[in-house]
Amino acid sequence: MIRTEEMLLNMGPQHPSTHGVLRLVLQLDGEKVLKATPHVGYLHRGIEKLSESRLYNQVIPLTDRFDYVASMTNNFAYVRAVEKLLQIKAPERAEYIRTIIAEFQRIASHLLWLGTHAIDLGAMTVFFYCFRERELVLDLFEIICGARLTTSYYIPGGVRRDATSEFIDKAYKFTEIFPSKVDEYDTLIKNNRIWLGRTKGIGVISAEDAINFGLSGPTLRGSCVNYDVRKAEPYAAYDKIEFDVPLGKNGDVYDRYLIRVEEMRQSNRIIKQCLDKMPKGPVVIDNPKIVLPEKKKTMTEIESLIHHFKLVSEGYKTPPGEVYCPTEAPKGELGIYIVSDGSSKPYRMKVRAPSFVHLGAFDYMSKGHMIADIIAIIGTIDIVLGEVDR
Repeated sequence: MIRTEEMLLNMGPQHPSTHGVLRLVLQLDGEKVLKATPHVGYLHRGIEKLSESRLYNQVIPLTDRFDYVASMTNNFAYVRAVEKLLQIKAPERAEYIRTIIAEFQRIASHLLWLGTHAIDLGAMTVFFYCFRERELVLDLFEIICGARLTTSYYIPGGVRRDATSEFIDKAYKFTEIFPSKVDEYDTLIKNNRIWLGRTKGIGVISAEDAINFGLSGPTLRGSCVNYDVRKAEPYAAYDKIEFDVPLGKNGDVYDRYLIRVEEMRQSNRIIKQCLDKMPKGPVVIDNPKIVLPEKKKTMTEIESLIHHFKLVSEGYKTPPGEVYCPTEAPKGELGIYIVSDGSSKPYRMKVRAPSFVHLGAFDYMSKGHMIADIIAIIGTIDIVLGEVDR
């Protein structure tokens, strides 16, 4: 009888396939994984605590740094929570623009996920194809807000800038060409024998276990659980448009791949409907106590100048209370919980980061698999360490 000894293997925190500074301690029997323990905190910046010493508007740039490859969605989630506290609602045109940008961000995030997931498993061509279209999305972000990565575009009461004709024309053009590009990705890997071997039957999690672990987003829907915040608690313009929520059957890496690819198609469908239905009108509420006045007015009207000065230096006060606001981010349910003491700064702020929650199921999904499968499982839960560590 061959005697084997268990071995501990450190994977990360400097490893190209851990999607950030994640350290995994793998307990192995040969190449078989007995236990996988994540060690986090290498990118901790204390964003939630920092928020307590910032005015509400000053927190927006901090939210860019949660999931730094989906900053628009982070802004959206936080701004919705503040609006819930203030009991205000953005104008209808702003809600349509918010929905368009949120879905473009979902596409950009999924393209980054697919490209890196594919290259982790040896499919290099897909990586270049995905980044080709992702650049087009980032170009659109640059047109509408001047930034590509850390955007700070959403604000309580609306958005910073209206969608220009250039943005709308290029957005329409993107929706026309993108479906054929997604088909190209599928052609390259969907039925590839190596891809199927690396993803089918790997990292399986049942619907019951997925719910018990608190999974959300594509990772939850891969286990055939029909839950999407956009459908369960519609916000922005999601109740005015039609889209489908794709579901998996087997709860494995392959199903989660299929879901994210189909989500890109559905996002494209949502964007096109919003562009067709978007009404004219303001993109921010008319409330000088919450929203900065137009620059032109601050140069010509003393009242506007005073409002501008007070907002920048003192901010605005929110009613005492607490709110939790969920948003369907590309990685899952991103929840913002704010406690207000009636001042101009959050008394407490906590973030329900989907990456952090999903990492909790990593050990369960990894047991019994080979070391090589660990790479596929990390990719399939789609984590980013800025969101895990915060």
